[in-house]
Amino acid sequence: MSADPNISPCTAPLDIPAGAPARNALLIKAKGGLGNRMLSAVTGLVYADLTGRAPVVDWRDGVYAPLGENAYPALFEAGDMASPDTFADTTDVVPAFWQGRVDLAPDHVIEEFEAGDHANARIYRKYSVDLSTLSTDERLAVFWSYLPKMARLRPHLRKDPRFQGMSSDAIFAAYLAKYFQPNARVRREVDAFVGTLPRPVLGVHIRYTDRKISLDRVTALIRRRLSKMPGAALFLATDSGLVQERISGEFERVFVTPKYLPEADERLHSTQETPFDKIREAENAMIDMWILSRCDHLIYSKNSTFSLCSALIGALGADQQDDVDRYNLGIVAKRMIQPYI
Repeated sequence: MSADPNISPCTAPLDIPAGAPARNALLIKAKGGLGNRMLSAVTGLVYADLTGRAPVVDWRDGVYAPLGENAYPALFEAGDMASPDTFADTTDVVPAFWQGRVDLAPDHVIEEFEAGDHANARIYRKYSVDLSTLSTDERLAVFWSYLPKMARLRPHLRKDPRFQGMSSDAIFAAYLAKYFQPNARVRREVDAFVGTLPRPVLGVHIRYTDRKISLDRVTALIRRRLSKMPGAALFLATDSGLVQERISGEFERVFVTPKYLPEADERLHSTQETPFDKIREAENAMIDMWILSRCDHLIYSKNSTFSLCSALIGALGADQQDDVDRYNLGIVAKRMIQPYI
């Protein structure tokens, strides 16, 4: 599965040679938003390569497609990856909890078996294959986490010649390019939109429905960056109509894509019923993500995995990124600790 040069011209998949044909499989489930599940899936995909398992991405949790429908092959080019439905009757599974339950999603498991304790940063360990070992013989292993856990794989990566000398960012970029090639509609829309953008382009991502960042800090950063990029256009990706209205009112040449914008404090993507087509709006989110990846500079919060994915997909250097929360010690500490938890 090769990366489309029109989508991410400065990112190419690194050569990660496969091992012997896989006898066993790794079911990679998801929890959270698009960026969370993409980066967390990379952890699972790397673990699959480390253990010689065939990866199977399972996004049937009802967030980006109707409940029970796997959103992953609808949104991305899945190649010859097996369907999660293949394992419905599998009982030889680790962790043993998933015996007879492989069709469940992590959100539903936490609601039913953990009294809705979604904030517990370590709860995934109870319901995910143990990343500290590569020795499991069961036909099926189940992995999921809310955030990527590449740091927990580092002891294994250091011993595997395929990964020696590769930074975590390089690994993320390689696997995003290999396994997260957008579908045809997304690629077409991204190419068409980017073709209309004047250069240079300053990309701005503002998440504001369920996790707000400081708009004053964002606008201050925009002004500072525009002073160094005179005449630059702004591409704004946001989940808030109020934010879109404010930024468009304060700055000239602001470009946005058409999409559903929820009411204040309404989550855009959730397992609940929605007034919009979930797959269509997931594609619209992807369009924003890939357009951001092709901007000349990004302003965003690294607390958002959505925009972090854009930076990785576009292979943007540190000098092409401004982090709104760079000096937020709580967020910085969280980002440093979470990969090891």
